[in-house]
Amino acid sequence: MKTETSEQLKELVKEKYSQIAEQSKTTNEASCCGATGCGTVDYTVMADDYTQLTGYVSDADLGLGCGLPTEFAQIKEGDTVVDLGSGAGNDAFVARSIAGEKGKVIGIDFTDKMIEKAKQNAQKLNYSNVEFRQGDIENIPLAGNMADVVVSNCVLNLVPNKQQAFAETFRILKKGGHFSVSDIVLVGELPAGLQKSAEMYAGCVSGAIQKDEYLAIIKKAGFDLITIQKEKRITLPDEILKDYLSPDQVNEFRTGKTGIFSITVYAEKPESCCAPGCCN
Repeated sequence: MKTETSEQLKELVKEKYSQIAEQSKTTNEASCCGATGCGTVDYTVMADDYTQLTGYVSDADLGLGCGLPTEFAQIKEGDTVVDLGSGAGNDAFVARSIAGEKGKVIGIDFTDKMIEKAKQNAQKLNYSNVEFRQGDIENIPLAGNMADVVVSNCVLNLVPNKQQAFAETFRILKKGGHFSVSDIVLVGELPAGLQKSAEMYAGCVSGAIQKDEYLAIIKKAGFDLITIQKEKRITLPDEILKDYLSPDQVNEFRTGKTGIFSITVYAEKPESCCAPGCCN
């Protein structure tokens, strides 16, 4: 399988999500986690349902994501919340409904067209305490120690340098601050051929790493109290599996421990520590 450089991967992500920004949620749900070209598959395998959450804005919901991090993020009124990979503003607007008028929400996204769409949504809602900035999660355009809470939804797996992304998350959080991040991880080695298929099926899977490795990166960044708040298996449709696996292999894959999972992870920046980013 061809291996792209970090910059090539970033350009692929930017191109893909620029296209998604101009599509409706219905179109995205009929494709590969927002990508294009998945035959007859007409449902979303990654996303959770936001429609019952307070602060939900339908125009900001593009059918992306793989969890509900804001539901687990323990946001309090008056908090400063940063949403990494904010897209059209879906999680940011839900976070705002919790942080309230005294709080502040800042969305960071790599794609200009997503930022433009999010700003339009915020303007239509007349929200003065939600802003969106273009930026790279490996080099977040924010000062250190400024956020009470960081959220992110199925984005960090797309970042080539995950260690740097979590180091940056650590840097921008206040001491005692925390994050809640939903992401895609792998458990065990996927059957031969299937991982490539999964990558085509969902761009969300293309950068996924082993769950244990993902959690180790968070710990190495300096975080404490690392907790998996929610975990769910991503069920690939038979349309994909049957092209690569025999009926017996499909059954083994469906019933075994190996697979693709969505996890929502919580972790805290210690009140006192000597790690980089603590005292900057």
